[in-house]
Amino acid sequence: MERKFGFIGGGNMCRAIIGGMLKSGIAEPGDILVSDKNHRGLEALKAEYGIGITDENCKTAAFADILILAVKPNVCPAVIAEIRETVRRESVVVSIAAGLSLSVLMKYLNCDIPVIRVMPNTPAMVGQGMAAVCSNNLVSQAQREAVLAVFRSFGRAEEVAESLFDVVTAVSGSSPAYVYLFIEAMADAAVAGGMPRGMAYTFCAQAVAGSARMVLETGKHPGELKDMVCSPGGTTIDAVMELEERGMRSAVQNAVTVCMRKSKSMGKQQEDAV
Repeated sequence: MERKFGFIGGGNMCRAIIGGMLKSGIAEPGDILVSDKNHRGLEALKAEYGIGITDENCKTAAFADILILAVKPNVCPAVIAEIRETVRRESVVVSIAAGLSLSVLMKYLNCDIPVIRVMPNTPAMVGQGMAAVCSNNLVSQAQREAVLAVFRSFGRAEEVAESLFDVVTAVSGSSPAYVYLFIEAMADAAVAGGMPRGMAYTFCAQAVAGSARMVLETGKHPGELKDMVCSPGGTTIDAVMELEERGMRSAVQNAVTVCMRKSKSMGKQQEDAV
């Protein structure tokens, strides 16, 4: 079934989604319309992908069978107020705005309409995204599968209970920052050991990428994979013991917990504001 896709907000995540959709053949350029106030950004999207563009959000809302709100959480309420009389009731509204629950989105829309909430992450921009997806009870199976296919076109996507979205924020949405910090710290040590910085980033980043792939593709427990690297009396076990001594495991766990707590607090503020 052919579908029309509308995007309100033409930033980096919009670009990642469109790139994945076109590459996988989910949509053709003529099936996509993007609206944004940034005319230069819109023209760049049109030049790169050949899609339709407009500065009128209502035009995008009227066009779309699947309408993706790719705007910041603080902008989302005003955008929804602008389009809620125009969006078609048989369409599905997809929000990637962090912290906005399904109930809040439905209150802003002020009508019974299929709504899907998605939490993607920035590796989507290189085709390695991870997205959590949940939907209200008005979303059809066909709509759900279509949206999952969109987000799987540039990485992985899984249906997750909305009650776990604060956890998803901490271990997927925010965690690329933790990984970048880890890569930077390792690279600094490599530079101190005499390795050129560009080379250090390459070696460290590829080690992290390969290790993550080992977890995903082997299905082995991370602890088992760690043990495979730690030879008796070798260099790696000494490094692991130093990390444990310095509290790396508890530091990471505490960071994730703090992030979950902040996500819950932000969600509560949004609920109270409606």
